[in-house]
Amino acid sequence: MYRKLRQAALLLSLFSLLLEVVFSAPAFARVPESQAEIKLSYAPIVKDAAPAVVNVYVRHKAVQKQFRSPLLRDPFFRHFFGDKLNRQRRNRMKNSLGSGVILRPNGIVVTNYHVIKGGENGEIKVALQDKREFVAHIILKDEETDLAVLKIDNRGGEKFPFLRFEDSDKLEVGDLVLAIGNPFGVGQTVTSGIVSALARTRVGAADFQSFIQTDAAINPGNSGGALVDMHGRLIGINTAIYSKSGGSNGIGFAIPSNMVKLVVNSALKGKKVTRPWFGAKLQRVTPDIARSLGLDRPAGALITQVYEASPAQFAGLKIGDVVLDVGKHLVDNPRSFHFRFATMEIGGRARVTVYRRGKKLRKDIALIEAPFTPAPNKKVLRGNHPFSGAHVANLSPGLAEEVDLDDIDGVVITDVVRRSFASSVGLRKNDIIVSLNNNPILSVKQLRSAVRNNFRVWRIEIKRGKRILRLVLPGGN
Repeated sequence: MYRKLRQAALLLSLFSLLLEVVFSAPAFARVPESQAEIKLSYAPIVKDAAPAVVNVYVRHKAVQKQFRSPLLRDPFFRHFFGDKLNRQRRNRMKNSLGSGVILRPNGIVVTNYHVIKGGENGEIKVALQDKREFVAHIILKDEETDLAVLKIDNRGGEKFPFLRFEDSDKLEVGDLVLAIGNPFGVGQTVTSGIVSALARTRVGAADFQSFIQTDAAINPGNSGGALVDMHGRLIGINTAIYSKSGGSNGIGFAIPSNMVKLVVNSALKGKKVTRPWFGAKLQRVTPDIARSLGLDRPAGALITQVYEASPAQFAGLKIGDVVLDVGKHLVDNPRSFHFRFATMEIGGRARVTVYRRGKKLRKDIALIEAPFTPAPNKKVLRGNHPFSGAHVANLSPGLAEEVDLDDIDGVVITDVVRRSFASSVGLRKNDIIVSLNNNPILSVKQLRSAVRNNFRVWRIEIKRGKRILRLVLPGGN
């Protein structure tokens, strides 16, 4: 009898254990109960999002370089052939292809700047998923973010399919995403992947860098296309890939939708893109700097200079402060700070956290435009001197923001005419003219006056990036 009771108790405990396993099993550990659960698909998302992704065709004139044969240096060949060995400069038509995204029912399209570059003097066409084509024109281009906004010529008043924005700050690594575009010109293609990383800054595709990295296949022709989330909303514009072969290696980059939204809103208001001025130089925090300041890890952006009468100075920021976050978003380096700061609209205030001597301080920064003071006074220099062919301007906070320079005073070269004297001596765009024959150059007016002198020797000092270069050139007699 005792043995039978023990067997019954054992069976009862086993049955109880089985019931516990069955009823406590997680939801995914069960047999699918419907056709939808058996066959998972992105098709509903694609069906909603894909019609708003378009192909962008650009056709414009490109000038071929003039070819001069080295044989013409020989008088013998020049006597018999004259200029026949020279290939004259001529225009040829150049075509480029990319993708774009419709963001308004009236035909507002966003794409990459590098897709439509040169299209100002040519023709831009937008092809919809249903094969219809429309002519489009540029209403705003922003080279710093590599974005451009187009408007479809919609004389019939048609309503186009469009995508809505999603807040790109809500993205997390591991989120599922779809990339939609026209790779290699084969036609609209959809690829899937995940968000591989956020806030990538060392890509080199734009000045304001904080890219979304994804392993969704992105190839040439995808530029300007959509990166969408699982709700079919736009979270980024595909813009670059990391590849040695030209094809996808599983590392693609997209401009976050929050930056895209800022550029599109500027276009809709009929304004150029204006970004707030911080007014301080920043440097990456290295492990050595972090240890010297008492930080537990190398993060943030170190302030190395604060400009006079700037928002940073008015907010009480000082050299040696480390900016840790802006608007509750952590700052990893100066590039990530500039991106976060640039996405804020003019007119409000931004709260930043800085680390100073072991304490964390909150500071409010006024969001204002960088002033163009002094006036640029842009000039093209001509004459028998090394600066002939150089476009120059007075630096100011506003101009420095436009050309992405840290310095806010002095004279900067904004362009150099090809085959000019300035080009032949090695002067480049964004060079800052520091001094001429040991005399500091502070304004365009001063430089124009100085180059009128017939110097026997030209001693030129320029700043290029973080380097100081010195040129010594022969002058007149």
